[in-house]
Amino acid sequence: MLSVFGLLEIYSVALGQGDLDLINFYKQALFIGIGLIFLFTFSLIDYRFLKSTRRYIFLFGALILGAVLIFGSDIRGTKGWFSIAGFGIQPVELIKIILLIFLAGYFADLATKVKTLRHFIISAVGAGFMMLLVLLQPDFGSALMLGAIWLILVALAGFPKKYFISIFGVALIVFVISWSFLFKDYQKQRILTLVNPGENTLVEGYNVSQAIIAVGSGSWHGKGVGFGSQSQLKFLPEAQNDFIFAVIAEELGFLGVCLVLFFFAVFFSRCLVAAKRAPNDFCIYFILGGAGLIFIQMFINIGMNIGIVPVVGLSLPFISYGGSSIFSLFILVGIIENIIIKSKINY
Repeated sequence: MLSVFGLLEIYSVALGQGDLDLINFYKQALFIGIGLIFLFTFSLIDYRFLKSTRRYIFLFGALILGAVLIFGSDIRGTKGWFSIAGFGIQPVELIKIILLIFLAGYFADLATKVKTLRHFIISAVGAGFMMLLVLLQPDFGSALMLGAIWLILVALAGFPKKYFISIFGVALIVFVISWSFLFKDYQKQRILTLVNPGENTLVEGYNVSQAIIAVGSGSWHGKGVGFGSQSQLKFLPEAQNDFIFAVIAEELGFLGVCLVLFFFAVFFSRCLVAAKRAPNDFCIYFILGGAGLIFIQMFINIGMNIGIVPVVGLSLPFISYGGSSIFSLFILVGIIENIIIKSKINY
């Protein structure tokens, strides 16, 4: 149902852009169809095979990230895509699932052991290595999500609280160093725009201000599919990707937004039920880590659209346009489905 909402709004955006052949709509429909094939395929692959081969899967992921830095296409200043037969494949979306498998397996092996600083550092090095490769593209938003996956699983693993205090301190130091030496001007401006969204609404704050206007103008029932002024008249940039939530709010209104959030809530509630019935620690870590990943990305994307989170280029799960995101998310759901199937068989 979330993917159907995405198709509906991608169709609407295409109308406003005069795209009479609806190429992006058809592409997204194709992506969802292929994604469903991935879903059913991975629902038939024993999750225990993924757990046992997690080191090789992690190595494969690192090689992909290395390859995209060398052979990838540069799109809007980020070298994070492979161009294949006219389609752009963004491997970092798959890396999120790979890192989740690796860390879930690692922490599952520690379930009966005392969680020491050594274990904490090893897991941080693994996640940090992937984050570094993604930051070299540079893709700050995706690197942030990889860090979030690690933080979720570290919290679930039950490490001492003092470690989390140290994480906050290190993150603060890294932020200060990054602000001084690594962040580009547009990245700094995104953060400053969050503090004062009313400043430079025609330049750096344009995207956010247009998204807020779109969200607010939807009222209760919305303006109708294809009748959103901000999206149809091209005031709203990246309407089918980063700011598709604003399109939903403008055209379907508050009730449409509530329906979308309801479908997300159903997904998260089913993940919690599956986690409670999971047969082992790996399954619990994977399901809760996957649900946490989708929740955080959903929260950040919606926050970007209403001006409470800096714009970091993250899509709305299951809804935004993009094959790489759809494929990885459907693979994630497929693995969770396999865990549910195996738990019923074991039960």
